[in-house]
Amino acid sequence: MSEHEADPLFDEKPQVRGLTGSRIPMRYLAPNVITVLAICAGLTGIRLAFENRFELAVSMVLLAAFLDGIDGRIARMMKGSTKFGAQMDSLADIVNFGVAPALVLYAYMLDQARSFGWIAALLYCIACCLRLARFNVMLDVVDKPLWQNNFFTGVPAPAGAMLVMLPVYLGFLGLAPTRTLAFTAAAYTVGVAILMISRLPVYSGKAAGTKLRSDWVMPTFLFIVVYVAFLMSFTWETLTLTTIAFFITLPFSARAWKRFEAADAASLMSSEKDGSEAVS
Repeated sequence: MSEHEADPLFDEKPQVRGLTGSRIPMRYLAPNVITVLAICAGLTGIRLAFENRFELAVSMVLLAAFLDGIDGRIARMMKGSTKFGAQMDSLADIVNFGVAPALVLYAYMLDQARSFGWIAALLYCIACCLRLARFNVMLDVVDKPLWQNNFFTGVPAPAGAMLVMLPVYLGFLGLAPTRTLAFTAAAYTVGVAILMISRLPVYSGKAAGTKLRSDWVMPTFLFIVVYVAFLMSFTWETLTLTTIAFFITLPFSARAWKRFEAADAASLMSSEKDGSEAVS
């Protein structure tokens, strides 16, 4: 949406039509309804955690993350993106990817580490806020190479929420939440927070584009079906393996970033050399 285009959800001078005011198309409202539902799911997950219904709590947090992930895509598909919706989405991210996972983890395990567990939960929430603020600021950067759009700077907030709840997944698999494990989980939570605010390049997958080669369509369908089937049948095992797989990809993302940087440097040196030869 252009900077000079009025936001239909927050127009300072709406067109008044009789007593009912201006009319807003439903395509602008639907994505925001999904965002509100995501916030409700995240907050409900917190409530369930303090009621010791942890499996439902984690499920609600994961549902919140899913809804939070699709609202923007639905807005773009319906051509219903607004500045108001973008601000709502940012606030929902803080709740669903920062506050909710931290409090669920604290209620499940970190409380046994006393003040250290609470400090770890606070640091994670603050890191999530800083990560989201940096992401919003970097959206306005226009003079960066195109290949950098294929990477996040630091672990993104949705992935951070998935990673930080690894101790909960392991607990559901039979690992008893002892006090020693609680201190370990607190250190792990701080480590995830550091990854979120770090300058570590993380592959975003945008380079894959929106189109698939015809010979990749059926394998992709099959992979998605198999993954969802395992997620529904072996939820905590699948989430544990997904978390481990994400950690494994981080060194490859950093190496890919360095390759692109080296190619940029070589291209710049080549262009400068050609320019100097042309002048001479």
